Amino acid sequence: MILFNDLKKCNARFDTEFKEVFDKFLDSGWYILGNSVKTFETEFASYCGTKYCIGVANGLDALLLICKAYLELGVLQKGDEILVPANTYIASILAITEAGLIPILIEPDVTTFNIDSTIIENHITSKTKAILAVHLYGQLADMERINTIAKKNNLLVIEDAAQAHGAKNTKNIKAGNLGNAAGFSFYPGKNLGALGDAGAITTNDKALTEKIMQLRNYGMSKKYSCEIKGSNSRIDELQAALLSVKLNHLDPDNNQRIKIANKYISGISNPRIKTPFFDSSNNHVFHVFQILCETRDELQNYLSENGVQTNIHYPIPPHKQAAYREWNHLSFPITEKIHKETLSLPLHPCLTQDEVEKVIELLNKY
Repeated sequence: MILFNDLKKCNARFDTEFKEVFDKFLDSGWYILGNSVKTFETEFASYCGTKYCIGVANGLDALLLICKAYLELGVLQKGDEILVPANTYIASILAITEAGLIPILIEPDVTTFNIDSTIIENHITSKTKAILAVHLYGQLADMERINTIAKKNNLLVIEDAAQAHGAKNTKNIKAGNLGNAAGFSFYPGKNLGALGDAGAITTNDKALTEKIMQLRNYGMSKKYSCEIKGSNSRIDELQAALLSVKLNHLDPDNNQRIKIANKYISGISNPRIKTPFFDSSNNHVFHVFQILCETRDELQNYLSENGVQTNIHYPIPPHKQAAYREWNHLSFPITEKIHKETLSLPLHPCLTQDEVEKVIELLNKY
């Protein structure tokens, strides 16, 4: 079976370093918010080009804490509207609603599947206070136009960079440094993945950083003194240490992902299958290689029967989820078509050339 993402094989490359890190962690006697967290936060901020990085428990918390911090600072108010792509993963929406803010769903661009920046201004009202730009599948949203719109309308720009570690624009500015703040996930399958749950926030805003650091640790600025109502959302000391090891390999791994993606794009010739848009720049790091096929379920079964594991990102759009049943009557045709036809092919740094060629061969025979 050609696995969709072979985490065991990919992480085995770091076996010696991981064991050294674990021994050092165990011997330290300090297991929460210690030197490993501080080191990783410094390293990841430097990597993204930001002044600050705050490690948190996961990617959802990263987005949620950004929203809550802006509320605490008075920059946002309960009931404010946040513009967000309709075809994003549910976490983007959950963060907004959990903070008491209102998501305004916007259709994606039919080429990139990121939020359609040409229609954003049609949705701005007096209640609109921010744009949540999701870099879906690892490809940067149209941040230049989004930031121009935001500046014109005095809006915050928050990046959901959970899938875009290392992606950068034409000016070599990386995801995480393209807005006011960004949320990252280090879920094990991400381009930079932990060996458990973990996340981070990057920003150049000192006041926001200080507020998030309070919120992630019960609302305390000093031990046992809670100035605000916070939560327990601290990145684990061990996960931070493991991420520091993997951060050194992120760029080479992203380059390998792009190399594999190019092989898929050049090799898949079946007219029934649409490959993703890629302009050959560094703005896409291919967390997911996503194709469209009108007979998606049949194609997935065919690949499985022939030894290829695939995934669907994502089968149900947010506005059709039972959790948001108040939206179930809404219609977003572009979003719904994507969710109905999307299929993600195997793509990870340890995928072999033979495996890639086998997937291409099967797709062209379908």
